[in-house]
Amino acid sequence: MSHFSKLDSNNVVIFVTVGRDEDDGKEAELSARTGDVYKQTSYNTHGGVHALGGTPFRKNYAGLGYTYDAQRDAFIPPQPYPSWLLNEDTCLWGAPVPMPTDDNRYSWDEATTSWVQA
Repeated sequence: MSHFSKLDSNNVVIFVTVGRDEDDGKEAELSARTGDVYKQTSYNTHGGVHALGGTPFRKNYAGLGYTYDAQRDAFIPPQPYPSWLLNEDTCLWGAPVPMPTDDNRYSWDEATTSWVQA
């Protein structure tokens, strides 16, 4: 089963849909047929890893608000905080400092760019 994301003029995902099996690998044809820009996405890919051991496709499953980056051939989620950095291997955002690994709960405080105990 194929999944496709519809992109706006800024390559931001505005719609994700299940496609027809016969459209698998044919995003250019789908785009030409509809007049919109579609990019295929893999439901099983997250952080550059395929959950079922297959070949990862475009780093992440496309979600609403994600951006398709043609240079990386990847879907990148929205940046959660201005200080967070993009991991080039996973195309996911991460805090500039690691979250503590003890048994406490933490949330990110952008004002101090640190983790605070919740």
